[in-house]
Amino acid sequence: MSSAPLVQRPAAPASLIDPSQWFALQVVSRRNETRDIVVFDLALADGATLPSFTAGAHLEVQVGGLIRHYSLCSSPDDRAHYRIAVQRETAGRGGSALLCDTVGPGDTLAVRGPFNHFALQQPAAQPPLLLAGGIGVTPVLCMALELTAAGLDFELHFSGRSLEHMAFLPLLRSGVFGHRVHLYADDGRGVAPMDLPTLLGSGKPGRHLYVCGPGGMIDAADRIARAQGWAGDHIHFERFGAPAALPPGTATGGDTCEAFEVEIASTGRRIPIAADQSIVTALAAAGVHIPMSCEVGVCGSCRTRVLAGVPDHRDLLLSPEEQAANTEFTPCCSRSKTPLLVLDL
Repeated sequence: MSSAPLVQRPAAPASLIDPSQWFALQVVSRRNETRDIVVFDLALADGATLPSFTAGAHLEVQVGGLIRHYSLCSSPDDRAHYRIAVQRETAGRGGSALLCDTVGPGDTLAVRGPFNHFALQQPAAQPPLLLAGGIGVTPVLCMALELTAAGLDFELHFSGRSLEHMAFLPLLRSGVFGHRVHLYADDGRGVAPMDLPTLLGSGKPGRHLYVCGPGGMIDAADRIARAQGWAGDHIHFERFGAPAALPPGTATGGDTCEAFEVEIASTGRRIPIAADQSIVTALAAAGVHIPMSCEVGVCGSCRTRVLAGVPDHRDLLLSPEEQAANTEFTPCCSRSKTPLLVLDL
């Protein structure tokens, strides 16, 4: 979802970069933020103005033949640099390890974006509640910077395995955000663990909740918030980790998938989707390419409008309300409950 910028900034030179296309950014610096997290500052080689972004945005980065998403954690006011933080995942698919182990100042990365599926909504009567877990602090930190620049109130609650594993603590403790930041650690050393039921309390009308962190934390926050009266359309989350993908011919409940057809609305062309094919794979084979990254319905790259038919949602991106509306779906992993889906392509 998107929103208008919270901060009215002086006009900056327009960027010549098309964020929908791949372009090159140079690594101007890197530093070890924690034992497992590396922070990279990126810029155009000629120092030109970068595309604008709002808090919650991310870059797509090509790494060793993979495409990975990294939230921007710098101030949207800075149009000369982008900052990303990468957590090295030893059990991951290799992208983060390659970045952390081999990329340094002077190297060039192919990127696309920024894109935003986790944007702040326009100010409401109640200050937003920001919850972050682990490396999920990156978009939440950017939100705090944006809200502070706009002179708007908020609460930020950040939890990690231990204080030693938590990024950006010097900034969060510096007083830049006043007394709005609260820290928690699962090991209980120095600070207490996060207590979600207490933090979420009862949902105040009009208040928005933003959550980014491990899947278990997001699921718990969503469940508790709904039980305590938060409006479903005021709960926003972004996942930074993808679960293992299901085999193409397996439904989420274990049922065998059925074949169906997809119609391209702009041309009327119908493309068959076999039981063992994903929609994006079948469309690509037919010459219709949809941007894709995670392949499991987490990142939002392939989010597509549905004009007719009923999707079989299998993503972890859309809220229950968005899934029930059936106006959008993620064709990288989702399928169809009807013989035909008409897509806005």
